[in-house]
Parts: sequence; C-alpha cells; structure tokens
Amino acid sequence: MAVVLSISAASESALPSLEILGHTVLTIGFDPSQLASAPRHDLTILDCRNDLAGAKAIARILVAAGWNHPVLLVVTEKSLPAINSEWGQADFILDSAGLSEIDLRVRLAIDSTQSLRASATLATGLVIDEVSYTAKINSRTLDLTFKEFELLRHLNSNPGRVFSREQLLSEVWGYDYFGGTRTVDVHIRRLRAKLGEHESLIGTVRNVGYRLNPDGSEEE
Repeated sequence: MAVVLSISAASESALPSLEILGHTVLTIGFDPSQLASAPRHDLTILDCRNDLAGAKAIARILVAAGWNHPVLLVVTEKSLPAINSEWGQADFILDSAGLSEIDLRVRLAIDSTQSLRASATLATGLVIDEVSYTAKINSRTLDLTFKEFELLRHLNSNPGRVFSREQLLSEVWGYDYFGGTRTVDVHIRRLRAKLGEHESLIGTVRNVGYRLNPDGSEEE
C-alpha cells in the first residue's frame, strides 16, 4: 500500500476511497510553504475540483521544483479542457470515478515511477533501501551517516535532475536548519569518498549544483 499526499483547498482528501483501498492519506492545503515540509510519500494527489486556478498555481510550483513524485490530478469533467502537459501530471482522474478505476490509476502512477528508478538502479548499481536505511553500490554496503544516506537517497530519487545547494539544504536538512550551503559541499565530498571508484555517480554542474548521474558521466 502507498502513502499518498493529497493537496487540496478543502479540508478533506480529494479521493476518500483511497483509505478504503488501504492507502495512507496525508492532506495539506494550497499553501506553498507546506510543500517544503511535506512528509515522505509515494504519490501526490492534486485536487482541482473547487479551485482550478489555485490548483494550477500549485502544479506550476511542483513543476518548477522538479517534484520527484508522480502527480495525479483529480478533476471534474467540465474542467478537462483546462488540463494540459504544463500541469506536469502523471495522470488525471474524474472525481466521479469508481473504486476499481481509482485503484488502477494509483497503481499505474506509482509503478511508472518505480520503473524509472529501477532502470536507474540497473545503470548505476546503486541500491537504496529506505526501510533499513542502507545503501549499496554493486552489492557493497556503504557506511553512511543518516544525513549522508538522506542526501544520497534524495539525489537518487530523481536521477539526472540537477539540485542547487539551496534546494538540497532545504529539502534534506529542512528550512529550520541554520547552517550554510557549505554543509552540502562537505557531505557531497564525503559521499564521493565513500563511493570510491564510483564517485562520478554524483556529478557537479558548475555554478548550479549536483545531480546523480546514471551513466557516471563527468562534471559539466
């Protein structure tokens, strides 16, 4: 079963039947500041039923931030003409959909992301176990601190995406952390040392930040 983050202008979940299906549903409002501290989850549900303009604004924020979770839009039939690829959704579902359709669309959205991550794992040899908080590279267990693990997990969650130092600081350490961005550089250096011959998996994009390179390419 999945952990679902429901973003809604209403106080209740956009798809109440998700809990009937056994999923855990966490609901936040249309406040961008809540996105930064959103709990770990597998799927994002964006409620477009009652505030289409507000939902579109949130969708743009998610796209700009490189949101690393599949987004499923919950829409009414009359709002369909307003939906396009700019929303960054993995899929959409009508608010009138039945239980079986909801179950299928949720599973497909999550499976598509897991397939992408599995492909990246095959390319890099890096395996992240979020249950045991361990990471392996070609079957060799890496001796990581908690923050090193979280940083590597975060980079690995969206292979190829470039994260600025500021993004990594806020998304891994949190907005309440008062240290500077040099903290990120120090942890990246330690991660590369522990990766050894595979250090090039963490690439540097000059004047921008860092990314996980599935192909192990050198910095740009």
